Amino acid sequence: MRQLSLGRFSGYSIQNFRKDLLSGVIVGIIAIPLGMAFAIASGVKPEYGIYSTIIAGILISLLGGSKYQIGGPTGAFIPILLGIVMTYGYENLLIAGFLAGIMLFLMGVLRLGSLIKFIPRPVTIGFTSGIAVIIFTGQLANFFGLTGIKKHEDFLSNMKEIFEHLDTTNFYSVITAIVSLTLILLTPKLFPKVPGPLIGLIVASIVASMFFEGKVATIGSTFGEIPSGLPEFHIPEITSEKIVQLLRPAFVIAMLGGIESLLSAVVADGMTGSKHNSNRELIGQGIANMVTPLFGGIPATGAIARTATNIKNGAVSPMSGVIHGLVVLAVLLLFAPYASNIPLASMAPILMVVAWNMSERNEFIHILKTKTSDSLILVITFLLTVFTNLTIAVEVGLILAIILFVKRMSELLTVAKVLPDPLDTNKKVSPHVVNKGNDCPQISIFTVEGPLFFGAAQMFESYIMDTINHRPKVLILRMGKVPYMDTTGEAIFASIVRHFQKKGGIILISGIQNQPKEVLKRTQLYDEIGEEHFFEHTGEAIDFALANLEYKKCIGCNHFAFQECTALSNPEWESGKRRGLAAYTGLAHKS
Repeated sequence: MRQLSLGRFSGYSIQNFRKDLLSGVIVGIIAIPLGMAFAIASGVKPEYGIYSTIIAGILISLLGGSKYQIGGPTGAFIPILLGIVMTYGYENLLIAGFLAGIMLFLMGVLRLGSLIKFIPRPVTIGFTSGIAVIIFTGQLANFFGLTGIKKHEDFLSNMKEIFEHLDTTNFYSVITAIVSLTLILLTPKLFPKVPGPLIGLIVASIVASMFFEGKVATIGSTFGEIPSGLPEFHIPEITSEKIVQLLRPAFVIAMLGGIESLLSAVVADGMTGSKHNSNRELIGQGIANMVTPLFGGIPATGAIARTATNIKNGAVSPMSGVIHGLVVLAVLLLFAPYASNIPLASMAPILMVVAWNMSERNEFIHILKTKTSDSLILVITFLLTVFTNLTIAVEVGLILAIILFVKRMSELLTVAKVLPDPLDTNKKVSPHVVNKGNDCPQISIFTVEGPLFFGAAQMFESYIMDTINHRPKVLILRMGKVPYMDTTGEAIFASIVRHFQKKGGIILISGIQNQPKEVLKRTQLYDEIGEEHFFEHTGEAIDFALANLEYKKCIGCNHFAFQECTALSNPEWESGKRRGLAAYTGLAHKS
């Protein structure tokens, strides 16, 4: 643990600390309104978002795998956490977060960090855009100051609820929200280094307290006073029944937290030229999410926007993330009573802007324009995220991506019958040479290209078996372009070999790569075929085949598939001479 936390502070100087102090203070100020807003949108009290920002923020910086990562609650978690709170309650949300922390920790220990990159881009863009829609629409009630709203788990019910209560619109709330939104959008343009969300929140709160006092809903009137200080250490009541009940939502939290934290670390790498440790990042995220629920905090992960802000303001080490957490703690201790007067309408635009920024709209449109199977995966994942839930969306998106990937890979496998090209000086084999008048009845040569796996094995079998039914004496398989063979491919391959050998045929393999060869050796099929039937080059396999023909069948044959056929088909040649000729002219086969 000591090595985890101290390894990146070697050579740390007072100049480095000054840079980290500046960036940490700025990011901490930005994190305060975001932490409260994310908590409220997730269906819990605003202080729980603050607790998460402080505790998880410090632990992720100290123990994570990226020097610049800023951790805390994020918008991506909102639909998941809201659903858990509504279904199981806040206490069980803490247990789900704790279980998710254990999962993340184990993923890091088992070195599964690199596996996150195998989640297809259309799936991540699809659910991220879907989450953005849910967050944006979820803030409409606070933006318009609607009353009597009941929260539901599904998108359509929530939208119906909003439309049914539009007549309760509070125009004081709308004005407050517009003031906040305007300042959030204008501040970065006029004062790039000033955090727009904080300015919007403060000015809108002042406007509401001066002109609309008692006429707009505030944090205090809705959730009660925010306590000044951290909660006491508390271990939730964990039972086997609760663990089983919460395993699935905990897994979703862990997967989303892992994905977002590693994406944030990749963004940080791109901005700084550094290299994060993905497994260490997962371990740090896991520990943070195990500790945070013990103090009432909600799940946290790496925050891309805050991490980018941290880097832009000169951060040089994880100390900036620690300072960011301490800044939030100081504000909680000193200014918590004032935070209770913040109008909910002033916080709605903050989350709306977050949703707009995380929507990945440009990437979404780009993938749609490709009009490929990725477009289908994107749209289905997006729609399922919005209209069902994130769990179903990711599961279906991944399954669909796998199916379409297998289909595409199976289409890469090609099997072509070939013969030596007499016009090629090196006698290279080619499929265009094969026709009804030029096809050896005793030797069939096939070029196999592409992975021989479960998605393509049946096609390979049907193509070869159709030829075997013509019962050639020798079957040559050119496998130099088969990079991979799985157990299904091996099983199909074995059935072809045994069927052909049962009919008295000879199987020859040329140019086989290491991975398929190792598979055949492990299953003993290599020995069953016979080591003497494996060749480096096709020409060597053809020489072997010509030396093992039934020469009586060559007499009178007018196919002339090989250059030796002119002599072999002549009845005046004795069998011994024919063998000698085959062995002599075999030197010409270089394929």
